Amino acid sequence: MTMRSNVLTGAAAVAASVGILTAAAPTSGGDIPSSAAQIAPEFQNIDRWLNSEPLKLQDLRGKVVLVDFWTYTCINCLNHLPYVKAWHEKYKHQGLVVVGVHTPEFAYEKSTRNVQDAISRLQIHHAVAQDNHYATWKAFNNQYWPAVYLIDKQGKIVYSHFGEGSYGATEKKIQSLLVEPAPAAGS
Repeated sequence: MTMRSNVLTGAAAVAASVGILTAAAPTSGGDIPSSAAQIAPEFQNIDRWLNSEPLKLQDLRGKVVLVDFWTYTCINCLNHLPYVKAWHEKYKHQGLVVVGVHTPEFAYEKSTRNVQDAISRLQIHHAVAQDNHYATWKAFNNQYWPAVYLIDKQGKIVYSHFGEGSYGATEKKIQSLLVEPAPAAGS
């Protein structure tokens, strides 16, 4: 083989492997078809609730819930946080409940004092669940920081987004969920 054909063969192998990796990469989320929507799992083994009394998703039926997995040292989470805070402020009186599930990446992020300091410094006013044991993370089968899950008034996960971006689409989904009728009593 000539040097040129070796280079072309190598380039083709790299392109093929990139294609395979891209095909295997997770989607960034989006609308979940109603036929595939499942009841959201309860918050599991929360170490501590901050900015709120303990919450149960079962008790929040009839409201729209935004669950945001984050940690205070994640730059993507910090870039995403202003949107989460704005949605909380803008829609809390219309039935949106925002729960930040703080799931630490590093050991020092498990300190309640450090999380409380970050909440104060970042001026977070929505509920924060400290998930040091990854129990809620695992219950949601989550793999990303930040990750947003929208839960409709019936308690089903109907939308997700992983990473930064799609803020307009996420807000439109919040708005559409807020105008949907609440479930009938006893449902």
